[in-house]
Amino acid sequence: MAAVKNYRQLAALRFVVGILEAGFAPGVLLILSSWYKREEQSRRFAVYISAAILSGAFGGLLAGAITKDLEGAHGIRGKPQPIQNILTDRVPGWRWLFIVEGAASIGWACIAHFLLLDFPLISKHLSEDERQLASKRLLLTDDSTVNDEHRLGPLQAIKHSLANWRVWLFTAGYMVIVGSSTLSYFYPTLVQGLGYASIKAQYMASGRRLIKKVSAYLWCKTVPIYAVAFVSNAFTGYFSDNFPRFRGIILSSWLTISLSCSVATTIATNFTARYVLLVFMTAGLWSSNALSLSFASSTFGGMSRETRGVSLAFVNGMGNLAQIYGAYLFPSDDAPRYVMGFSVISAMCAFGVGVYGILYIVAKRGILD
Repeated sequence: MAAVKNYRQLAALRFVVGILEAGFAPGVLLILSSWYKREEQSRRFAVYISAAILSGAFGGLLAGAITKDLEGAHGIRGKPQPIQNILTDRVPGWRWLFIVEGAASIGWACIAHFLLLDFPLISKHLSEDERQLASKRLLLTDDSTVNDEHRLGPLQAIKHSLANWRVWLFTAGYMVIVGSSTLSYFYPTLVQGLGYASIKAQYMASGRRLIKKVSAYLWCKTVPIYAVAFVSNAFTGYFSDNFPRFRGIILSSWLTISLSCSVATTIATNFTARYVLLVFMTAGLWSSNALSLSFASSTFGGMSRETRGVSLAFVNGMGNLAQIYGAYLFPSDDAPRYVMGFSVISAMCAFGVGVYGILYIVAKRGILD
């Protein structure tokens, strides 16, 4: 992608990248659910989601440093190409962004090949005794995650998955969480729109200096949002593994907090108050993301490996479709109240409270098992 000459090439390659990375998240979920018992999965899923939280906090800063400092290095420039109006006028050095981040991904993929284990009974990195120990550890908890004797074909697995009402209920809940979490794309916009005008006015005469101060200010204001989310996510994962039967009610509680903060944000007028509400709202959504996946994974533990893989992929894939419409929730002309965006998120959170409340009730009665 660093060598593209026009928008069509960029769009085509991005489409290919999307196809290639589509199996990554479901694969991670399947691997984690195949090695850990049901009461051990929330912490592991929390660690997985924490990577997304940290990348949100520091990814923009890293990208900014790459595009700024590497422009023109080794003769590679972002400027002199026909797609100038699309990317280069705004993001000098964007080619280096693709090169550095792409190389890092390829390098880690090579390392992961030697570190990442396969399923317990077929992992070549373990001895026979270690494989048996790993499988027996799961069998002691009545998990079916290591049963490889009866294999299902792809169509059979899809049929079994889509015929299971639990899959649809978890899909609905996860779509709500991911749809609300598209809020994260707009943190700089929201921080600026919620009350930045007075600060901007102080530096209006500073020219380029203003841009640096604006960027530094917005980054400093968005990092605490991710920091609180990181801590909340870790605490939720640890607590949920200690009380696995309460995962549904924990999810409903977090979504209730996010719902309350979303409603209050549209009412409050003080910038500090709205910022604090945004922090806690985000913490609830990120914490719910990891827990909802571990809740689904532990519930699907009784399925065959193939059906469980399809089910986790379906929940993840359908949930992430919410990012399509989520990109339009916070138009800039809706500032500073962003009534439409927060209203939609409030409605989705309310629906999620109901979904996970139902899942908590049926889990308590043993219907989910």
